[in-house]
Amino acid sequence: MLYREKFRKLERRARRKRRVRKKVFGTPDRPRLAVYRSLKHIYAQIIDDTRGHTLVSASSLSPEIRERWEELKQEGGKTAVARAVGELLGQRALEAGIKKVAFDRGGFKYHGRVKALAEGARSAGLEF
Repeated sequence: MLYREKFRKLERRARRKRRVRKKVFGTPDRPRLAVYRSLKHIYAQIIDDTRGHTLVSASSLSPEIRERWEELKQEGGKTAVARAVGELLGQRALEAGIKKVAFDRGGFKYHGRVKALAEGARSAGLEF
């Protein structure tokens, strides 16, 4: 991929991210669920933006996911891993007393792994 094309792709994502962040703000009663997707891994954290603190986090590098990595990859690839990360995040959030969140897709399209993570978090009991 040419440098110019790569720059345009990153610029489009940055614009989408700014557009989303104008509207989505994490409060103590409804924190923000932020998602970051790299080529190999996926990361999610629940953030209270008024204090600037991460309340709960989970990623494909979490020990619970890493021990099931091969099984999940066989099951459905990185999408299955993303769903498992969402379920883990949902469980941790409920343990911390968080039920409702505002979903911040971080400029990524709501499709594929981002969507799978959101569905996993919903299936664990989070509302958004």
